[in-house]
Amino acid sequence: MTQKLLSLFCGVCIVTSSLSAAYLDKETADRIKRNTDSIIAKDLNSKQLIFAKDEQKINQPASLTKIMTAVLAIESGRMNDVVTITREMIQVEPTKAGLRVGEKFYLRDLVKAAMVMSANDAAMSIGVYLGDGDVDKFVGMMNRKAKAIGMKNTNFTNPCGFDSSNFGHHYSTALDLLTLSEYAIKNNAFNDMAKLKRHDFQALNTKRGYAAYTHNKLLNNYKYAVGIKTGYTQKAGPCLIARAKKDDKDILVVMLNSEHRWNDVKTIFEDVLPDITETRSAKKATVPSKNTKKTASTKKKAHKIA
Repeated sequence: MTQKLLSLFCGVCIVTSSLSAAYLDKETADRIKRNTDSIIAKDLNSKQLIFAKDEQKINQPASLTKIMTAVLAIESGRMNDVVTITREMIQVEPTKAGLRVGEKFYLRDLVKAAMVMSANDAAMSIGVYLGDGDVDKFVGMMNRKAKAIGMKNTNFTNPCGFDSSNFGHHYSTALDLLTLSEYAIKNNAFNDMAKLKRHDFQALNTKRGYAAYTHNKLLNNYKYAVGIKTGYTQKAGPCLIARAKKDDKDILVVMLNSEHRWNDVKTIFEDVLPDITETRSAKKATVPSKNTKKTASTKKKAHKIA
């Protein structure tokens, strides 16, 4: 029995500590490994782990946190509640939807704004409201839920994903975020939000209109993409949880502090979900490579969280 357990353990270690040779060639795998602090990819249908690097390393998850915020809101059964915006709800860093004190919204619209455009005022509004006026109470709910679904190395301190230095020790791992994502996508309401490219809504009392646009480039440029969430802060770096489905494959990828997240995740998807009708030149044009000008722009927006 001991020998069998040892063999099983060794087999798991080999899978989780290496980059799968079954899909990516060594040069491509090594490049993605260099570009990304932590990554894990899984075929949800076959349950096969297809790609991994430092998936249990502690990292800051940025706005990937909002997946938990959305899950708790959906499961509260209060999505049709009307939320009145308070000053506490909007005193947050960008990215923001621009909600105003005194405006009233359906909770479901705030959840969609948090998921689609990663609006921190919307996410904080969810936390304060569902915490009965106490965001710390909501954070407690987040951490209890994390433990209940098997997230072993995660601690949430806020519903938005703000960096640890400002809001305590807020952290997670790629493996834990994969666990969270697998849990979340079992809910159809969550999936509908996760693949939205835009959400239009308005304040119920003032009729002021809002438009939330997605930060997820794959939803506009990769036909098999079906979600789920982007994230970015200066300390967390660019983060992404992406999902693509084709035929009998359903691929979920978690990337933390990934310098070239869009190109690299698309490379993984195209290798695991080959499309013989797609030309090589079309593939390259779908998600443009990161250039010097874009890098400079990113530095200018380093204070933002998305």
